[in-house]
Amino acid sequence: MTAPLHRPRPGTPDTQQGMRRRNLSRVMHAVAAEGPLSRASVAGHIGLTRAAVSTLVDELIRAGLLEELGPQRPGGVGRPGSALGVSGRGPAGLGAEVGVDHLAVCAVDLRGEVRTRAELRVGNRGRAPGPVLSDLAALVRQVAEEAAAEGLRPAGLAVAVPGLVARGTRTVVRAPNLDWHDTDVSALLPSEVPLRVDNEANFGALAELWLAADSPADFLHVSAEIGIGAALVVDGQLLRGTRGFAGELGHVPVRPEGPACPCGGRGCLEQYAGEEAVLRAAGVAPGADRVTLLAERAAAGDADTRRALRGAGTALGIALTGAVNLLDPRAVVLGGALSHLAPWLLPSLERELTRRTATPTDGVAVSRFGSDGPLLGAAHSVVRAVLDDPMGVAQAA
Repeated sequence: MTAPLHRPRPGTPDTQQGMRRRNLSRVMHAVAAEGPLSRASVAGHIGLTRAAVSTLVDELIRAGLLEELGPQRPGGVGRPGSALGVSGRGPAGLGAEVGVDHLAVCAVDLRGEVRTRAELRVGNRGRAPGPVLSDLAALVRQVAEEAAAEGLRPAGLAVAVPGLVARGTRTVVRAPNLDWHDTDVSALLPSEVPLRVDNEANFGALAELWLAADSPADFLHVSAEIGIGAALVVDGQLLRGTRGFAGELGHVPVRPEGPACPCGGRGCLEQYAGEEAVLRAAGVAPGADRVTLLAERAAAGDADTRRALRGAGTALGIALTGAVNLLDPRAVVLGGALSHLAPWLLPSLERELTRRTATPTDGVAVSRFGSDGPLLGAAHSVVRAVLDDPMGVAQAA
């Protein structure tokens, strides 16, 4: 059920209600990031009085969003305060991913823990959106039921897709590797909770921003799988572009007269560095655990596989050169399934970047989330929405 429009109580200025909701959010974020914390510690973190924080905390406990964990370990002066933690029950974020060869759904609680997950290996290229999203809905129901058995209820559903999503909508304008065009996901994926749809590279970048301990506030995230996408984070925010289409790195031409691409262009990066292109160049037939097989063959010294990965790294480096020169990100992060092949991709990739960029780079970091990044980013986007407006979610329950 979509959260109702918030209206202040009669006689209460909206500015006071807005300040209260912001302070509730500050308490939730403080405990989620630094907890367990006592009320006094929360007050110190967010700069409010202990009395004000106590009132806010009591409200969040009644809503089931925070819980008392008992007295903190002694060590300070005076009686130890009761520690507060984010509840492991109540609202949870559902994240879903539509991939070219799989569907996946997970539930993440407010502590950031994945509580349940389901995945279906299925070829989605060429399938109509309706049957694909019907299969996804079945996985969502399964995960929601498993989460409910642990005392969790979905606060929202976020879906990662390998395509262009019009800004502010749930419409996939174009997904070349799925052959989807102008697909309104909300019309085909009924949801009783708020629904969000975004590009998988964007969600992968958000996972890196929110979950990686050493993530900078400015970086270029590359999601390299069957398709290749990118997302730019600037000052801790995604740079989406006017229509929401920023980051189509996979369709940057690296050889303008190269092979045709499903997007309608020629010589796009995906035709040289996408997963299927690397498999062809390595002489590996499509099938399950393809990336694992490539890694095993590369580690064993297979010449064709290593040559294919060097070529993919070179193509990635050429495409990234333009982005790095234009945008000057603090860091470049390689995510997606192909991040597992980093030992053989990175040397040629970094060589091209070093040779072609205007200023020296710090190299390319490898995401620890790999192919899970988009799914985790999607689920955590719902969790962050709860932390940003905890009482809005509580009122919608």
